[in-house]
Amino acid sequence: MSEQQRFQLLIHSITDYAIYMLDPTGLVTTWNPGAERFKGYSADQIIGHHFSLFFTPEDRAAGLPAKALRTALAEGRFEAEGWRVRKDGTRFWANAVLDPVFDTEGQHIGFAKITRDITAKREQERALYESEQRFTTLVQGVRDYAIYMLDTDGRITNWNSGAEAIKGYTADEIVGQHFSRFYTDEDRARGEPQFALETALREGKYEREAWRVRKDGSPFWPAWCLTPSSMRAASMSASPRSPATSRSERRPKRNWKMREPR
Repeated sequence: MSEQQRFQLLIHSITDYAIYMLDPTGLVTTWNPGAERFKGYSADQIIGHHFSLFFTPEDRAAGLPAKALRTALAEGRFEAEGWRVRKDGTRFWANAVLDPVFDTEGQHIGFAKITRDITAKREQERALYESEQRFTTLVQGVRDYAIYMLDTDGRITNWNSGAEAIKGYTADEIVGQHFSRFYTDEDRARGEPQFALETALREGKYEREAWRVRKDGSPFWPAWCLTPSSMRAASMSASPRSPATSRSERRPKRNWKMREPR
């Protein structure tokens, strides 16, 4: 068996990708089983037809098929994600790669086209995005709790309305700043913020009640929890509750900077 025959067997055994050749003008010259499965055309039905058949009417009107050929030839590759159309008119979301092909003498003889149906992946990403948007809307509506995210260094990455109400900072003022600014001078000096991050990562949670400081310098006594976030890799979520007013009233304000036990 020749090398070319083995290569053809390899291409025809692949069903998860549409792999086919175009001539220099964009006419289909070869067709593998993956292409038939994705697009619905048999080899006899599609070979000799222009690959623009797979594009939406909007993309054809915008000249995208011709642009893809020009870009691939000029830059050595064209890759894009977008809607493509099957024989029956249904659409699927595809990742498509187009590469120019040259013969042994360097003459341009056509293009290699590889397409993958990633509709399911796109739908999963869309569902996740919509879920995150709903969660964000929910969190932003909570005013009795300060709920915000930290990166692994302890810098604030987002800020809800409850955090603004409790701590006094707007999102523009605090995002990007280190969460240690909410601690007393004594707690910062003895490394309490770093201890909290390390404990949360090691044990899965860090909970405490202790004095914290608002933007205006006034103290308050919150109960709060710091956990590694399961929604964003390498990040923390901090959820200090509203100040426990009755509890803080029982603590003399002159003692608000005293060291609290871990």
